[in-house]
Formats: sequence, structure tokens, C-alpha cells
Amino acid sequence: MKKSADLVLILFVLLSGISVFLPVGVDADMSVQWWDKPTAFALLVISVAAALYQLISRETTTYAALLLTIGCIAGAFAPLILTRTVDASGYGAIGLWLFLVALGLLVWRSLALLSRAANGNHLLAFAVPALFGIWLLYLWQVVTIGFGIPSVLLPSPEQIGAAIENNTSTLFADFYQTVVKSVLSGFAFGCGAGFLVAILVDRVPFMQRGLLPLGSLVSAIPIVGIAPIMVMWFGFDWQSKAAVIVVMTFFPMLINTLAGLQATSHIEKDLMRSYAASYWQTLLFLRLPNAMPFIFNALKINSTLAMIGAIVAEFFGTPIVGMGFRISTEVGRMNVDIVWATIAVAAVVGSLFYGILALMERRITFWHASYRRAK
Repeated sequence: MKKSADLVLILFVLLSGISVFLPVGVDADMSVQWWDKPTAFALLVISVAAALYQLISRETTTYAALLLTIGCIAGAFAPLILTRTVDASGYGAIGLWLFLVALGLLVWRSLALLSRAANGNHLLAFAVPALFGIWLLYLWQVVTIGFGIPSVLLPSPEQIGAAIENNTSTLFADFYQTVVKSVLSGFAFGCGAGFLVAILVDRVPFMQRGLLPLGSLVSAIPIVGIAPIMVMWFGFDWQSKAAVIVVMTFFPMLINTLAGLQATSHIEKDLMRSYAASYWQTLLFLRLPNAMPFIFNALKINSTLAMIGAIVAEFFGTPIVGMGFRISTEVGRMNVDIVWATIAVAAVVGSLFYGILALMERRITFWHASYRRAK
């Protein structure tokens, strides 16, 4: 394990050293070297020094992980400086892009060390996925700026952030229409109905033969087939979008709840019968607790389905507000930065929704085997 980790750091140092002798951009038709930009060159040296310290010390402590992370952050600013001051597209900046590849290796090793140090540390456990996401955004920013990709094709994260800042009121109105009105209401009704029907089907077994095949049939119907029908039935406002979400979330909850209720073993059921427990007592105190991981699995699946369903349904008719309406309208106007801003808001909201459900699952089903920690 240590040999592979050392190899990663050696490759980083080697590639960084090679990049120093290659051009990092073009300025006024003149090739630019690393030493022509002292600040960027100093940041490169700091990142290489952090890697060399890790190679020599071979420590795997939290301190070593943080020190290597600081080296990653220092190295990451060098390409940002260069892409803003020189033309960094093509082979004229081969040194810059070689260093960026090397920096990816350093980030890989840094995140590996942080992951190892995160055992028992909730802050570091949160930092690892957060830093990985920031790294992906960073690559997006450097590539779009460095190669001069037009914003109409792919705006940079900086441009998307500016679009969010400049259209806050519009995006909030879209968020309220799509998420608060459509998603939350459709999610609550669809999941609630699926749960209650699952209890009924479990109590009346012959319903499984007719209802579950129907569920498979409805689940196979694409959203673009359901949405126009719901708009005709319930109108153009949020009610039709909520109806689409109900159809999409009902059967995942039904199937997962039934699977969870059936996961209780015969020995556990026999034990409850020996205590003269009724069907409802067995359901409440044994089978539903056992089904909780399945139920939360359905809730997490439905949290993403609900967002997708609401946005797609708004393409087929909505008031002049909503995330789906904003995406379809602004694409026609070539305002791609606002489209990406809306997508970013939807992604953040969907991730938060999923994260809240995952946190609730951890709190409620802490006894489950998947959450037990080795003593």
C-alpha cells in the first residue's frame, strides 16, 4: 500500500519537474515559462515541497494529510493564475496541463490520507467528499477558462455563480413553484399512499397478484407520456406536476415497503405469536422496524425521481415560473448561463433533500448492521 502511495507522489514530483521546462502559455506571441510568473512558480514549489515531505516522512497522521492538502490547494492556484494572465490553450501551454495532470495525482493521495484519518472524525468525513466535489469544479473552471470555451457551449462555474447572483429573485420563485409546491406535495402524497397501500396489500395477499404487475407496467411508462395527460387532467399549475410525481413515487415505495415487511424471518414471527401478539402488534413492533431500511431506500430513490419528474413535467405546460419552464425558455434565448444556474440550484436542492433523508435514516435505523461500527 505504501509503495503504491509513494509511486503516486514520485510521479507527481517527476511530472511537475518536467512541466517546469515546458511552456505554460503564450503572451503577446511570446512563449511563457513558469519562472516568468513568479507567484505561480512559487505555488508550484510549495506543492512539490509538500509532496517531498510526505515522501520522506511517510507519515499517515491527520497532520500529514492536512499538510498535503495545503500543498494541493497551493498548487491549484497556479493554473488559475496562469489561465487568467496568458493564452493557455493547446500545445502552447503543455507545461501547464502536464502539471494539472500531476496535481490530480497529488489530490488523489491527499484524499486517500484524509479518508484514512477520517475514521471517527465527522468533520474530516464530511471534508473528503466536499473536497472531491470542489476538485471537479476546479477542473471545470480551469479547462473552460484555459481553452477559452465559449459560454454558450459550456459556461464556467464562475459564470454560473454570477448568473445565480444576478437572478436570485427569479431562481427563488422557480424554486418555490417547483420544489415547495410540486415536489414536496407530490413526494408526500405519493410516498404516503405507497406506504399505506403496501400495508393493505400485506394484509390482503391476493392483491399482490393484481397490483404488483400493474406497478411494473406503470413504472415502465416514460415521464413524457404521463406529463401531458396530467396537464390535461389537472391543469397547468403545480397540481399536474404533483400528480406526475405521485405516479412516479407510488410504486417504488409500495415495492420497497412490501420487500421490507417480508424480510422478517419466521423465527421472529413465531416469537411474537408465542407472546400472543396480534397482527397489528407484530406489524408495529417487529415488521415495520425491520422494514425501515427498505422504506428509507425508497424515500431516497423517490427524492431524486420527484425532482426529475417535476422539472420534466413543466416542459409540457406551466405558469411562467418553475425550473423546467426556466430551462426550456432560456435555452431558446441562448441564455445558457441561466440554464446552468437553474440546473445547479436543482442539483443542490436534490442533494440536500437526499442528504436529509440519509441523516434521518442514520438516526432512526442506527441499530441496523450497515451502521454498526467495529468496536
